[in-house]
Amino acid sequence: MSSICVHGLGYIGLPTAAMLATHGHKVYGYDTDRAHIAELRDGEVGLDEPGLETLVARAVESGRLRIVDEAPAAAYHMICVPTPFDEERREANLDYVADAARTVGAVLRAGDTVVLESTVPPGTTEGRVRRIVEDESGLTAGRDFGLAHCPETVLPGNVVAELRENDRIVGGIDDRSATAAAELYESFVDGEIRTAADPTTAEFVKLIQNTARDVEIALANEVARIAHDYGIDSREAISMANAHPRVEILDPGPGVGGHCLPIDPWFLGVGSDSLDLVPTARAVNDGMTGFVVELLEELLSGLDGKRVAVFGVAYKGNVGDTRMSPGLRLAQELQHGQKPATPATDGGTPDTPGVAIHDPHVVDPTLQLLDAEEAVKDAHGIVITADHDEFGALNPVRLRELMAEPNVIDTKGVVDPDQWRDAGFELRRV
Repeated sequence: MSSICVHGLGYIGLPTAAMLATHGHKVYGYDTDRAHIAELRDGEVGLDEPGLETLVARAVESGRLRIVDEAPAAAYHMICVPTPFDEERREANLDYVADAARTVGAVLRAGDTVVLESTVPPGTTEGRVRRIVEDESGLTAGRDFGLAHCPETVLPGNVVAELRENDRIVGGIDDRSATAAAELYESFVDGEIRTAADPTTAEFVKLIQNTARDVEIALANEVARIAHDYGIDSREAISMANAHPRVEILDPGPGVGGHCLPIDPWFLGVGSDSLDLVPTARAVNDGMTGFVVELLEELLSGLDGKRVAVFGVAYKGNVGDTRMSPGLRLAQELQHGQKPATPATDGGTPDTPGVAIHDPHVVDPTLQLLDAEEAVKDAHGIVITADHDEFGALNPVRLRELMAEPNVIDTKGVVDPDQWRDAGFELRRV
């Protein structure tokens, strides 16, 4: 078993560190966020991920995972830091990667191996990371230390299982680097370890995986918008189209969220001028919240003075992750676009305008989250923007009793249309 320092204890780094520790390695979990380090030492994981708290507790109790505030020397250094998206420049912010590379270089020894897991534009490992580590350490990659890229491919809500089960792609700058990295992943991964020609290929593969998903979703969303112009239920049409053995159109929705699909396609273009389809797909998916607003205006005969309940500000079903959430973006667009209601002049109760949000999985003190019945009270419409299991079990009869007007837009296909219409709702689906 090896000694490993995992740099970055977030969505990927923390479960990776714990997984490695429970498979016999001596692991140091390092992060520059001192408050996060303190929470982890107190047993607070801080991530809503099934099985993660138990996994981390087992790793710490075994003595094989140590949470540290200074990076130590280790046989392996795994960089799992964020790569935020600079929306103005449409490119990756690699500051965290660069800082981690400098930290690694300061403690690197001859014979060690550095593995970058963070999602980055093609060429980052062999370019910027290599230069920084070599400059800081005085060592040469390939000759003195190994350097590889192995992108993470896990899905929030199932991270612990997928870390173990998914195939992995390893690209090293030479055969020794690739072999050293592959041996590390073989120690805990049940899936196949695939070797790419080099780190740039491994980086590229991860990006085109997520780009393919984004483009496929964009087709489904454009189909939904076109279907609306013809008065067609897009989900019914897509279901019939998919009966063909060579057709597999995805489901439409309110847009895409998370850290990968809205961002990774742009990373492809950092070193290329050949992006044509990608910007179009991005525009289609980012424009879906505007389309939902149009549906609401049509359904409610305008939005001024109307109260709307948005159900689902997590970016996907059954998780609490709100990163780049379409539901949250929709709520913000609705809130910013409304005019105040005119007070009642007949002594009655004035309309209660605005946007109420409900999500049974999200815990965020910065959001004014309400329970389902509070959110729909006096509302003129509900918009469902996440496919949580709880939303499929909602009681439309009870919600109808609380609302000012019974309208619902289901952007995820989670409710039974007949049941809601029988309860008196006017229903639209994306």
